[in-house]
Amino acid sequence: MATTTSLRLRRSEAQLHALAGVEREIRINDPNGRRKYLRDYSQAFRSYESVIDRQELNASMRGADVVLIGDYHALPAAQRFAASMLEERAQPGDRPVVLGLETIFSRDQHILDEWWRREIDAAELQQRIRFDLDWGYDWAPFYELLATAREHAEAIHGLDCMPREDLRKIGARDRHAVHKMAEIRQRHPNAVVMVLFGESHLAPGHLPKVLREQLPEERVLTVLQNVDSLYWRAAGEPHERVEAVRVSDDVVCVFNSTPLEKYESYRLHLSRWGRTEEEGPDLAPTIYNLIDSLLRFLEIDRYSSHNGSQPKFLVDLMPEVYCRASVARLRQLLSRHRATEEDTEAMVRHIEERGSVYLPQANSFYVREFKMMYATEEAARFLHHACRGLPARAGNAEAPGSANHFYVQTIEYALGYFGSRVLYPARPLAEDAGRRELPEEALESERKKTEASSQLLGYMLGNALYDAYLKGRVSRGMLRRLFLIHLDEPGKARETYREIAAKVRGQGKKLPASVTRQALDK
Repeated sequence: MATTTSLRLRRSEAQLHALAGVEREIRINDPNGRRKYLRDYSQAFRSYESVIDRQELNASMRGADVVLIGDYHALPAAQRFAASMLEERAQPGDRPVVLGLETIFSRDQHILDEWWRREIDAAELQQRIRFDLDWGYDWAPFYELLATAREHAEAIHGLDCMPREDLRKIGARDRHAVHKMAEIRQRHPNAVVMVLFGESHLAPGHLPKVLREQLPEERVLTVLQNVDSLYWRAAGEPHERVEAVRVSDDVVCVFNSTPLEKYESYRLHLSRWGRTEEEGPDLAPTIYNLIDSLLRFLEIDRYSSHNGSQPKFLVDLMPEVYCRASVARLRQLLSRHRATEEDTEAMVRHIEERGSVYLPQANSFYVREFKMMYATEEAARFLHHACRGLPARAGNAEAPGSANHFYVQTIEYALGYFGSRVLYPARPLAEDAGRRELPEEALESERKKTEASSQLLGYMLGNALYDAYLKGRVSRGMLRRLFLIHLDEPGKARETYREIAAKVRGQGKKLPASVTRQALDK
């Protein structure tokens, strides 16, 4: 059985490779990370008392008068978590809930009130509070929080004041926010006050200290989100997923994202702020960083000059990355590579559902919307193709419908899913992911039934492979060899499938019997 240390290493190593590149770029473009105020936060939470579940988290919420929720502004999951917590807390017959927000200046309360009374629409609210100019993060998840609060809460209040850019004044902003919270308590004496504020403000000596001094009677719960040091520590727990941990009596931390996803979101915002609105963020460095992280994880030399245990000059096989290109551009690209109309429509649906896709026949990465879970899978798919010499681009891909094609697809899905788990361990289990992501249209034809089966079987196999890796039954060398196997050789794909299945047999969940029988019948 894997030890706590080995589990932590295996779950974290690939992410840490990817993070190194992201953090270097962030440090270059944002030197504020070295400020003492921000260091106070990063150094404050290094360990936790126990693992807790959602039920225990909700119980802690019910016992609090003020709930301080840490917000990583660039991460939509942070705002969506706050919305879900507000909705769960605002139960009929229970205490009313009031939402306080750093995002909106107190000076703009009258504008927020007009929107609350439905006198102005969302677009006018966004424009008049200067959301894009003064805040600059994603509007959609923040507006979802506002809409949830208008439906379930008693009121919404802006808590912040100028200047946001000057960290020398950040303590004054904490004091201002607590003063506004005292006003909220006077106006809503029976309410639970839920506050969404930037995570660095929630270090014990920052906003919580001022709050305790000015409102000593309030029972305060601090809810942190995705604290790096706690996330890496929790990676050593035997649980498949740790939802939350108790840091102390009045502090908990929830995990709804990974550090890699968090910092990639911020890096993309830095890129977007440096470009025009029409250009949008440059996603190519993100995709290349994911690929490079998998290479380092698998110990593959992208500069190797010979084939064999390493692919020859893999650095020259890196895909072209299309960012925010239109569907028409995707159709044009596929048409140039003689894709059938059926395949083209399948790719369009894939993009709509997942936001990105690797196109092996063009050796291109097409990204319309960055979603970490799916981008990591597509990066692993690319690496599998590149390690085999890009057979689809060379016209050596297996014909659909053949037995070997089924096994090639299954292994591709398995390695894609495995790659996504090592870079994004928070991905749902294969059973759930496979069934949710398969569109109903996948059952319309016999060919699509086969493709759906290979995806489901591949996800099951990839999940079992990941479990076996965590438990130390699969080595890094074996994983590298699986990526390098040339599956176009007759019978090789089926042989490889059976080798993986035998290696992981008895690990985790069983593969679906009906799909396994179909595989063996091929």
